[in-house]
Amino acid sequence: MTGKVDRRLTAVKRLLQQAAAHVGADFGIRLWDGDIIPLGPKARTDLRIAINSPDVLHRLIRRPRLTTLIDLAATGDIDIEGGTLLDIAARRGEGKKGLIRRLDKLLIMKALWPFVFSGGAKQPESTQTQAYQGAQVDKDAAGRDNKALVQFHYDLSNAFYQLFLDPELQYSCAYFPTWDASLETAQTAKLDMICRKLRLKPGERFLDIGCGWGGLVCHAARHYGVEAHGVTLSEAQLAFAREKIARLGLEDRVKVELKDYREVTGTFDKIASIGMFEHVGLDNHGAYFTKMRELLRPRGLLLNHAITRPAKKTARAFRRKRPEYAAIVNYIFPGSELDHVGGSVTSLERHGFEVHDVEGWREHYARTTRLWCERLYAEREAAVREVGEAKTRLWLLYLAGVSLGFERGTIGIFQTLASRRAKGASGLPPTRADLYTP
Repeated sequence: MTGKVDRRLTAVKRLLQQAAAHVGADFGIRLWDGDIIPLGPKARTDLRIAINSPDVLHRLIRRPRLTTLIDLAATGDIDIEGGTLLDIAARRGEGKKGLIRRLDKLLIMKALWPFVFSGGAKQPESTQTQAYQGAQVDKDAAGRDNKALVQFHYDLSNAFYQLFLDPELQYSCAYFPTWDASLETAQTAKLDMICRKLRLKPGERFLDIGCGWGGLVCHAARHYGVEAHGVTLSEAQLAFAREKIARLGLEDRVKVELKDYREVTGTFDKIASIGMFEHVGLDNHGAYFTKMRELLRPRGLLLNHAITRPAKKTARAFRRKRPEYAAIVNYIFPGSELDHVGGSVTSLERHGFEVHDVEGWREHYARTTRLWCERLYAEREAAVREVGEAKTRLWLLYLAGVSLGFERGTIGIFQTLASRRAKGASGLPPTRADLYTP
């Protein structure tokens, strides 16, 4: 058996060495025997992709899908040592494209063929995969259990999110006045920009759909004098928000509830939906905007802040999910679906809104998620103690992956300001100058 394993290792090492001449990456591959193969002629090996078991190659050959790779990463069979996926991307080299055509095909076959039939026992799915399957629900508006889907992601633990978010626990795109601004500065700037776009005034009734840990409702009440009402479906977020409201002495101006947005009643002057629209589902957008219109007074303002995907030539093509997008949905945000900005604007107009402003924040979210990833990586030991190794690895991959997606433009994010349509003047200023005046 030892001789067989040695021959397999030797063949894999030869293949990696040949690939290194073409890839020119600046990191190494550590194999299960401990040897490190530099993946470029001058590659440093302080950063490594670790293949911790020969079964990794068997599983990838038999099922060459992104989901296989993610499961292997969650269980630690594949790992990144000395950095994150962001570091791998920065040092990946330029020779990946067309690599297979440049490699010796006989060498590839000799190296990989022994792994086709040599896999060990069937590997269990990661705990995150199992948990996700338990959270799956119907996608129709009547049967969709939004509470189960939201709690799957947000109820990991408040302590886990405190490891990498800002002190206000803002888990949505920050707004950077300058690219070197701190995360804390950028998140405060985001809260202010939302309040200014909504032109919040003292005494107005303000609703935050998906209020998270209460950062926006508290900020709006403290600095803009509104009566704020927030709803969330996360019990962990609700407990934190209520404690914060009491600590700040805002009980008379801020109320938060564990409630689905579809069950909210009353009339509001302004509504913010920040990072919640993604959870609604494409087939439920009509019902969502109908409900927003029902809750707003005439000419009341809605700020819809949502992640998007680029539009495709047809609706059918748009609904087909790229592997990396499907992976995020499957492992991190079950039930979520991204619209394209044109679809969101169209839905707003179809359901009684006048659109006033659309602003892209793609690069801001690339920066935000990069900082989150770096912070979580720095606190990874504490994260493992809080939520376990599998979830820590998955969140690091997720944060790095979406940051790269925003950087490369495969995903975007837009803030869309609209008012409930009515005859006559909109009530908005003639220019946007007020948004940028200190």
